[in-house]
Amino acid sequence: MPDKRRADNRLRSIGWGLLVYDSLTLEHTSTVERAADELRRAMFAGELEPGTPLREVGLADSLGVGRSTVREALAVLIAEGLVIRVPNRGVAVAALDPDALGDVFRARTVLEEAGARAWPDAPDELRDAVHDSVQTYGRLAAASAEPGQLARAHIEVHRAIAALTGSDRLLTLVDALHGEIRLTLAHVDRVRGNVREQVAAHQQLLSLLEQGEIEAVVLALHDHLSGAQSSLDAALHR
Repeated sequence: MPDKRRADNRLRSIGWGLLVYDSLTLEHTSTVERAADELRRAMFAGELEPGTPLREVGLADSLGVGRSTVREALAVLIAEGLVIRVPNRGVAVAALDPDALGDVFRARTVLEEAGARAWPDAPDELRDAVHDSVQTYGRLAAASAEPGQLARAHIEVHRAIAALTGSDRLLTLVDALHGEIRLTLAHVDRVRGNVREQVAAHQQLLSLLEQGEIEAVVLALHDHLSGAQSSLDAALHR
């Protein structure tokens, strides 16, 4: 068994209260990417919630690595949009701006509707990607995968639908929009505990696409995204 460290320390930070990092574990022979992976896991599992400060000293001690490794891992996560720099406070887990939520979902709805309407003329590889993403989501749900894996698989279904447009520029925008919501989405999915219902809803979208019922897909997408927005909004205002 590889040697692992588990931190027992609790850090007190002025203005933020008591911070707990002791759920974090890492193989002693870690790399920057392994450190980033463990931080991602903790974020998606809800152990490091949005807004939580990320202190280099505490994380280095908890993960059993040097501060330079932590610094590089945080830079990776900043580039992914999972972590932000807070003026005068350092680095923290990213939190979705409630005021931006409506705009994010309006943009998602336009992009995914465009993808659905492109289905009849989309090349086979793009259609297959939608099918494969739904299958992967269902398989991970059946295996009770970690929240981060489920959130990525959930988002990948919607990404594959938008990708039916065949536009790389639109897909770049889709990725940016998903980057803003994925942590909050993972939190909502954990709270709702209805991943099997979510999988069934996405399987229904795929079935409608394959039947050529495009208008029905568009209506179902609008309902699905509206429900997701309401759930995220409720989570942000608790």
